[in-house]
Amino acid sequence: MSAVAYELLSTTAVISTVFQFLSGAMICRKYIQKKSTGDSSGVPFICGFLSCSFWLRYGVLTEEQSIVLVNVIGSTLFLIYTLIYYVFTINKRAFVKQFAFVLAVLIGVIIYTNRLEDQRNQMIHITGIFCCIVTVCFFAAPLASLLHVIRAKNSESLPLPLIATSFLVSLQWLIYGILISDSFIQIPNFLGCLLSMMQLSLFVVYPPRSYSGQGYKLVEQAVPF
Repeated sequence: MSAVAYELLSTTAVISTVFQFLSGAMICRKYIQKKSTGDSSGVPFICGFLSCSFWLRYGVLTEEQSIVLVNVIGSTLFLIYTLIYYVFTINKRAFVKQFAFVLAVLIGVIIYTNRLEDQRNQMIHITGIFCCIVTVCFFAAPLASLLHVIRAKNSESLPLPLIATSFLVSLQWLIYGILISDSFIQIPNFLGCLLSMMQLSLFVVYPPRSYSGQGYKLVEQAVPF
């Protein structure tokens, strides 16, 4: 692949990922309008912040500017979403505990890997493992909705635009990971592509009765890179 094509891929991957991150803004807008978070969970925002922070750390260690850029934006956005959720949620104490736990994990891993400064490859390897674990957990989250669709034999509850976008984003980063020979980028995004394809196939097997179901009224998930 030529340098121009490589730059184009990295640029479009960053742009499409940032647009995916911005889906959280729609949710927060509804929180602000209603002055309440209702029954929705703030865990996706907290975990999005954790994931982006880990990938930001990984990008800095590997000196991959595209990874750094997209996750600086991602971690900032998810932190803003987290703060908005905190303002409008009733159960602030539980939410603070969740955020404190995630922050402790992040700081703990950074402190531990900093001790391996003389073993840079090991430092990158451990950080990459944590990045993969967090990202794979995010990609596994929609599995419950897949089971629901299969039982109901109706894909109306699935948000088609978000799933299609997730597939595109995962595919772009998968190709990027292959080009730079980075398995820590390849593995989670390969799984992301696979899961997105499984979800998209359900629209063929179990066509929605309409495209105005719950999945289109409010996007309740924002999958991080």
